[in-house]
Amino acid sequence: MKAMVWTRYGSPDFLELREIEKPTPKDNEVSIKVHAASINSWDWELMRGVPFVNRLMAGLRKPTRIKILGCDIAGRVEAVGKNVKQFQPDDEVFGDLSSCGWGGFAEYLCAHENALALKPASMTFEQAAAIPQAGLLALQGLRKGEVLPGQLKPGQKILINGASGGVGSFAVQMAKSSGADVTGVCSTKKMDFVRSLGADHVIDYTQEDFTNNGQQYDLILDVMALHSISDYKRALSSNGIYVMVGGDSSLASQLLFLGPWISMTENKKMGLLMHKANKGLDIMIALHASGKVVPVINRSYPLSETAEAFRYFGEGLAKGKVIITMGEPS
Repeated sequence: MKAMVWTRYGSPDFLELREIEKPTPKDNEVSIKVHAASINSWDWELMRGVPFVNRLMAGLRKPTRIKILGCDIAGRVEAVGKNVKQFQPDDEVFGDLSSCGWGGFAEYLCAHENALALKPASMTFEQAAAIPQAGLLALQGLRKGEVLPGQLKPGQKILINGASGGVGSFAVQMAKSSGADVTGVCSTKKMDFVRSLGADHVIDYTQEDFTNNGQQYDLILDVMALHSISDYKRALSSNGIYVMVGGDSSLASQLLFLGPWISMTENKKMGLLMHKANKGLDIMIALHASGKVVPVINRSYPLSETAEAFRYFGEGLAKGKVIITMGEPS
């Protein structure tokens, strides 16, 4: 089988298309013929080996424990291990494999059955591959910010920093479907796109600093983390909540040490989202079925052009998700 093998930390030039042995499922695993996978920020950071904590997971000098990137996949079950209870051959499945070995940028893979869910017939494989990590980061971030369906405070103001990427494009749609007043922050060229997702207001970060314009928000969902903890605190309203879901690891350290203190001593909560793989996929399926949330696929690349897809992703040009396909789109 063909796979995009990852051999060194650094640029996409170190991704190599190779013929490798097709894996055999263990007793609690399923073998999947992959139809589509998607690129996430975590793939990009792992490939480059930054922040350093990623090397603790993949290998210190070079990737040894993870050889094939890609955690979000969708495909068809080809075979099942003898202890598998949830799936059978020909089932269409999708999920986030970050807790069980990655391996999505390949024609076939094996994964633990608990990392997967049945793909609804209403979703294409490309749509399903776009959802697991980015969609659930958005969902879990909003839930941590106490934004739940049917429980939104009247007139609640939500700001999403990094509204045009994978996580942001899901978060804008979810927040708007909950009835919030939504502000999206993005670059100049992506403002119309963020408006098309449903944002009520759009801020061009190259022209305006939302932490210093006098506006305050009940919830800030932050994918970029480019400001200081004091800047974000200033932009929160009384009883407001700040949730970091991605971005600069230095802010994550500040939040781990100072966030609990701020939350205890002031009427504002500041915290870091700890992603839980696949938790909430049932909610994402329901949101998609209702038409409230639709994965936005910016570009699709064949497996052989995965390195070029990473280059495009790394330039920050994507609006929504970048997909890798293993065959004909479906």
